[in-house]
Amino acid sequence: MPAPLRVLGVALALSAFPALALVVPMKGWTPVNGNANVWADASGACLIREERHGQALPTFRTQAAARTFAVRLQRTLGGQKTVSEVVTQPVERNGTWSVLAAYTHEANGVAYRISQLYLSDAGLLRTVTGSSAQHEASPCVNEMREFLRHGAK
Repeated sequence: MPAPLRVLGVALALSAFPALALVVPMKGWTPVNGNANVWADASGACLIREERHGQALPTFRTQAAARTFAVRLQRTLGGQKTVSEVVTQPVERNGTWSVLAAYTHEANGVAYRISQLYLSDAGLLRTVTGSSAQHEASPCVNEMREFLRHGAK
């Protein structure tokens, strides 16, 4: 299942606190083709992809700073032709502010519902993206979204 991901042209100031490694702790999820950065649930209905990018992204020290980025991200994502229903919000995970985006992305005639977490990892953009078919009703969908919003429980 493809996991659509758009890398934004974000040029922001560099900062220095590395994000903790994200491990997919959910029962039944396994790495895809041995790649520890891409995980799928047992049914194959949901996919999580972690990527590190060379783009600068500061650590959001306050909810207001994360909200400012969230508003800019929502405008950027919403301006893409294959993206709709964009919602962004600041989220606190493990004492650090990040931004969570949710949107629908269409690729090859198929609509996917995407949840994408934007984190700063030593001042560089790191994304964790969860995807499933738009109307997928598998239990993995809520499990994946909870993981992206709150982290491991």
